[in-house]
Amino acid sequence: MHFSSTAALLALPLLATADVPEYQAQFQQYLGQAQGYVEKFASKIPSPNRYDDAAAAAAKSGSDKISTLGLHNWKNTLYEPVTSGSATPEEWWLLITGGNKTCFGRCGQVEAAFNETAAKFATDDKAPHMALLNCDDQPVLCNAWSAAAGNLWILEMLPEPSNINIWSKRLNMTTTTSDDLVQLHKNGYKEEAHLHDGLFHPFNGAIAQNGLSTVVGYVLWAFSLVPSWAFMIFVSFFSRRMMSGRMEDQMRGGPRPAATGQAAPRQ
Repeated sequence: MHFSSTAALLALPLLATADVPEYQAQFQQYLGQAQGYVEKFASKIPSPNRYDDAAAAAAKSGSDKISTLGLHNWKNTLYEPVTSGSATPEEWWLLITGGNKTCFGRCGQVEAAFNETAAKFATDDKAPHMALLNCDDQPVLCNAWSAAAGNLWILEMLPEPSNINIWSKRLNMTTTTSDDLVQLHKNGYKEEAHLHDGLFHPFNGAIAQNGLSTVVGYVLWAFSLVPSWAFMIFVSFFSRRMMSGRMEDQMRGGPRPAATGQAAPRQ
């Protein structure tokens, strides 16, 4: 029996949760079909991602030593300083930033503070590695991670396949300064940040564990392009069709039976 890619996509949630070897094998088969279908479809869509290789190389090799993450390099970048067999995590500070689309033009202050902090950390061997993720330039990756602009992620990177802890702190867009970030590093981030987990976790989440992060990122990005009024029109149209269907069913059924205790209408 042959199953379509659509059927495979619909069956994934059920098979993924089934603790039966046969179902797990079938899930892996469907997963491969679904990934192949979506990747083939995505390859025909103009990529929404932008990445300036020259600017990224200059930022990484410059005095600030800031890495720029993209859909194509984020994993290799974060694992680059990790030593095989190491039990001591490599600390990364990742600022989720954006432009007019994803941050409404309010990320300039916090990004400037982050860059200034990176310059201070660059001369300290014990300081964390620094990286930026711009959601205007990388909407698929931000959607895949459900990452919102204005958040600072602190990643504790260990060799694969170890679980990765991510601590998240929401930064004040207007008042955050470099001194605040330096003080955060001195005091310890775990007192002010919260442990990030859930379905969209880039390493430990169920989506990432099943290799669906990129697929989900593209799907959510595509939905974000649909204007709110289009959803309202769809809901209105669907509701009208439902009501129309109910009225037609009642008319086909003839007069409704009289309620108990009431006389039936005369013919």
